[in-house]
Amino acid sequence: MFKVHAVAAHRLPHLLRAMPKAELHMHIEGSLEPELIFALAQRNGVKLPYASVEALRAAYAFTNLQSFLDIYYAGASVLLHEQDFYDMAWAYLERAAADHVVHTEMFFDPQTHTERGVSMQVVIDGLHRACVDAQTKLGVSAQLILCFLRHLSEEAALETLEQALPFRDKFIGVGLDSSEVGHPPEKFSKVFAKAGALGLHRVAHAGEEGPPAYIWSALDVLGVERIDHGVQSIHDAALMTRLAQARVPLTVCPLSNQKLCVFPDLADHNIGALLDAGLCVTINSDDPAYFGGYMNENFVQTFAATGLTAQQAYQLAANSFEASFISESQRHHWMHELKVCFERFVEHDD
Repeated sequence: MFKVHAVAAHRLPHLLRAMPKAELHMHIEGSLEPELIFALAQRNGVKLPYASVEALRAAYAFTNLQSFLDIYYAGASVLLHEQDFYDMAWAYLERAAADHVVHTEMFFDPQTHTERGVSMQVVIDGLHRACVDAQTKLGVSAQLILCFLRHLSEEAALETLEQALPFRDKFIGVGLDSSEVGHPPEKFSKVFAKAGALGLHRVAHAGEEGPPAYIWSALDVLGVERIDHGVQSIHDAALMTRLAQARVPLTVCPLSNQKLCVFPDLADHNIGALLDAGLCVTINSDDPAYFGGYMNENFVQTFAATGLTAQQAYQLAANSFEASFISESQRHHWMHELKVCFERFVEHDD
C-alpha cells in the first residue's frame, strides 16, 4: 500500500483537485446546465415551462429521487439533434478535464430520447463523437454505458438493447437507473443476461434508496461488476463482507446523496465507514448540474464535511482506476501518475 504522508489541512483541497482520477457514475443528461438547456431550447424551438435560467435553477430543490427525475426528464426535452448530444457531452468533458478527471465512463439514457422520437443513432453518434474528440483535444479517455430506465418494462429494455446493437462498438456496457424503489434488479434479468452474452460490461444502481436486498440481486441475478451507489450496504454485515472480499466497487455520489436526502447532512455520510471496512469505494458526481458539484466539488466538500484524510484521498483515486473498465496498461500508467502527484505534492508541502 502506498503510504501517504500527512498533509496540512489547508493544502488538502489543492491535492484533491490536482490528483488524477476516474469518474464512473455520471449521467450525461444530468450534466445539462440550465444555461445550456435554454440555449438548446432556443436553437431547437422548444418551449420550456420556466421563464428564465434563474427560475429553472430555483426549481432544483429536491426532496427525493422522484422529484429530481421529474425535472431531469423535462430538461432532456431540448435534446433533439446529434449536435445537441455532442454539445452536452463536450460541456461535461471540458469540466471533467479541468477537474483532472483522466478517464470517464458516462451513463446515457436512450429511452429518455427514443420515447420522444429521437433515434438511437442520433443519441449515440453525438455522444461518441464527443468521446473521440475528448481523447485528442483534452487528453481524457471517455466511454459510454447504456442505461435502461427501471420504471419502464423489461420488454422496453430488450427493445432498446436491440436498437443499440448496430452501434455496439460505441458503448462498453449496460446499466440500470431511474426510480429504484419498487423496481428490483431481478425485473431485468433477461436483458442483463443478453448483454452479458454479448460481452458487454454490466453495472446497476442499487442500494441508494432501495434496500441491501437490491444489491444482492444486482450481484447474483444481474451479474454486475460494479454497484452504483450502494450506500445502504452498511446495514447488512454479510453483504459488507462480500463486497470487501470480492472488491466489488461502489460508485458513491456524496453531493447527490445529500441533495436527495439519503444523508440530509454531508457530515453524516457513511463513505468513511465504507472505506474503513475495506470496500472499493469511489467518489463521483452523478447528475452534477442538478446536485451542485462536479468531481472536485464532490471531493472537496465531502472531505471538509467528514474529515477524510490524504491517505483516504489516495485510496479513493486508486479505487477509481481499479474499478474502471480500462486496460491494464492504462491502469498501470494512471496509478503511476497518481503516485507521482502525491509524491510531488508532499515534497512541495514540506
